[in-house]
Amino acid sequence: MIESAGMHLDRANFVWEYATDENRRLVVVSNRVAVEGPKPDSGGLAFAIRAALESSGGIWFGWSGRVADHAASEPETIAKGPLTWATLDLSQRDFDEYYLGFANRVLWPLFHLRAGLVDYSRRDFAGYLRVNRMFARALTPMLRPQDLVWVHDYHLIPLGRELRRLDQGQQLGFFLHTPFPPAEVWRVLPNHRDLAEALCAYNLIGFQTESDLHGFCDYLLRWAGAEDLGHGVLRAFGRIVRADVFPVGIDVSTLAAQAEAADGSRHMRRLRQSLGDRTMMIGVDRLDYSKGLPARFAAFGRLLEAYPETRGRVTFLQIAPTSRSEVPEYQEIRRILAASAGDINGRYGEFDWTPLRYINKSFNHHILTGFFRAARLGVVTPLRDGMNLVAKEYVACQPEADPGVLVLSCFAGAARELGEAVVVNPHDIEGMAEGIRQGLTMSRGERKERWTAMMATIARNDITRWRQRFIAALANSGAGQ
Repeated sequence: MIESAGMHLDRANFVWEYATDENRRLVVVSNRVAVEGPKPDSGGLAFAIRAALESSGGIWFGWSGRVADHAASEPETIAKGPLTWATLDLSQRDFDEYYLGFANRVLWPLFHLRAGLVDYSRRDFAGYLRVNRMFARALTPMLRPQDLVWVHDYHLIPLGRELRRLDQGQQLGFFLHTPFPPAEVWRVLPNHRDLAEALCAYNLIGFQTESDLHGFCDYLLRWAGAEDLGHGVLRAFGRIVRADVFPVGIDVSTLAAQAEAADGSRHMRRLRQSLGDRTMMIGVDRLDYSKGLPARFAAFGRLLEAYPETRGRVTFLQIAPTSRSEVPEYQEIRRILAASAGDINGRYGEFDWTPLRYINKSFNHHILTGFFRAARLGVVTPLRDGMNLVAKEYVACQPEADPGVLVLSCFAGAARELGEAVVVNPHDIEGMAEGIRQGLTMSRGERKERWTAMMATIARNDITRWRQRFIAALANSGAGQ
């Protein structure tokens, strides 16, 4: 019988060694590929994937990020040591239908419980399937029978089925970085059964939280006639599939070292000079309606209104790089936030104090870790999020002697692990304001106690253990059916 997620670490390590046999490569497939890999200081998932590929040798396959006149039929490859990057260009039609259309105007809002924003069309769904079919055809000649194939995220749900249709029998794993919706929300999707069947082409499906796993299994059992075989194994659509929870972690020691090294940088000197003796709270999010930024701004405004003693003493730095600017909903959220920031600063600002610093650009990861370290509060309040690694990064970057406080949404996957944070409901503006004030007034002793517990959790479940657990489970999941 396939082992559960609670396998002992020695067993996981044994299977990992087996998986890295010289005849068994790892093939990672993601929507976007970090060609030649991320810089060592970039952190995050891309760095972890590259580390896994360099350990075993293999291929990183996906979209180049380029939109060309015509889609490429064969991948462009770059080989360096044991690792090969293989990328395909998309045509404008593919980009519009597969990426902007179905992936980001149907699946993204649906998975984040925003069914009212779902803009479904059969044309976009056909484009989504077409691109996944194109990826499968381009990838197939590169595969060997013993490869482990690890597919990432909602863009590529049908890829496993397309590979099976091309008679590929490798062990296929799929990891969903976003939340998975409850069964009744999944059924909003006109093609819900077709995509659920496509997911079951994989041997192993990984989710961030137990809630995500439950939503998937509940759908299969109630609406697809699946049979529960126990230990996370189900029989559905004529296949046996294992589903389990693999919460994503971070590279804790690297981030902590980066934050400490950044402390004396030019950017940190500028930041401290601009703050003076004021306390800083920080939010770092991609500009997206799922991140709860309008409510976060409203909560900060409520803090200044309800607790006058915070005026002139607290500065909120919100970094929100723009994304998916072609999508109307993202254009609208940017307009709303600009107006809200202007209102707060106009109402409460002084000639020598800007309450809310709202910035629509990204920063080098070295700089961000320094910003995290300098902030007394890290505010992470998405309306819904698969994990949210910013929450874990903020904790990792804090100084041990005087750590800050994490204010965390109960709807972020990270809240399942970081219960020592000040956990808030992002739909409760007054409650968020009170949570922020609690963090601002918390004693050093309590801050250290909470931080120590959270650091132990994120160090135990770091990015290396995440990838090793998943690949070990995939290696042990049985041959393709």
